Amino acid sequence: MSGQEVMSWRESVVDYIRAEAQPADKFGHQPRLYALAERIAQDLPGKCDDDVLFAAAWMHDLGVFLGHRPADPAKLAGWDHVPYTIARSGELLREWGFPEEKLGRVAEAIRTHQAKDEAVIAEAVVLRDADILEQLGAIGALRALVKVGRDTRYQSYSDVIPVLNRAIDTLPGHLRLATSRAMAEGRVQTLRSLLEAIEREAGELLF
Repeated sequence: MSGQEVMSWRESVVDYIRAEAQPADKFGHQPRLYALAERIAQDLPGKCDDDVLFAAAWMHDLGVFLGHRPADPAKLAGWDHVPYTIARSGELLREWGFPEEKLGRVAEAIRTHQAKDEAVIAEAVVLRDADILEQLGAIGALRALVKVGRDTRYQSYSDVIPVLNRAIDTLPGHLRLATSRAMAEGRVQTLRSLLEAIEREAGELLF
């Protein structure tokens, strides 16, 4: 595949996600995730296909965007965005000229990108570690706190604090690669310091 063809489908991916990532703050997760994945992939030299990493990182959350997930709260409560994301991503990537022979690996990376999943292929391990790191540190706090008042699970800040504490307690143990674990240390400390500051300043008066 020529450089021009690569740029063509990659530009289509970025343009599409830029338009579809709603609420708009969700857009930043994709480029950050791919940047993290590129760094983490250095732990698996020669094993990760960059086309697969790029496509999976940029498309993996399609099913959580407004307009793609159910609007009805009852249906949303039971929504599993992954099957939708895999199916729709495959359709779009094929339309944009993504290599047909790599679509299966993109689907597998998306299928197992969450901390609860067991990633097997190299791209999936890398993507999963990167997605875990995005839930830690200052970025993890921002991504959680911005949901207050617009996500039915989080009506107040007090609803989010336990989520962030669980992230500190559980997520680092799910990381598979050495670079990911090293990167997590600073992010965990940052998030812990923020939560301690919130406790000092608000205590039981946090709403």
